[in-house]
Amino acid sequence: MDEIRIYPDPLLMKKAVPLRDIDGKVREIVDRMIETMYGNRGIGLAAPQIGILSQIIVVGLEDRWTALINPELIEGEGESVLYEGCLSLPTLEVPVKRKEKAFIRAWDLDGKEMNLEVSGFPSRVVQHEIDHLQGILIIDHISRLKRKLLIRKMIKDLKRAQKKSQIL
Repeated sequence: MDEIRIYPDPLLMKKAVPLRDIDGKVREIVDRMIETMYGNRGIGLAAPQIGILSQIIVVGLEDRWTALINPELIEGEGESVLYEGCLSLPTLEVPVKRKEKAFIRAWDLDGKEMNLEVSGFPSRVVQHEIDHLQGILIIDHISRLKRKLLIRKMIKDLKRAQKKSQIL
């Protein structure tokens, strides 16, 4: 299982590079991502979160996972605001406005182009992971002041948890 990059790791703020070839190496990365996502009780993961600047995301909902290569949001419909968390920003949840329905173009692990229509919660998860590929985090959806306060809180929470684990 790979270690998840935690904010303020600079890699999380960089744009991922599109893949030209989908080969065995990509499958290995996807396997590592799935293991890491499930090992951390996540429902989605983008390659930059494990230190790989490639446009790969995995989504795991309802005991099924999907890998999307070079995914892009083509268009969306409707909007909703829900609180979201992120494995790279542990302890934080922030309100994020997303499209209710999203039309996504991506490639699968066999190199076949896919056109997906996702709605509701799965749509939110896919959009969240696509944001990661653009170097966008959930805290980028809130004001600078609120971001600063929440990041300070997250760092305190992480230090407290680290001290607690050292005591045990």
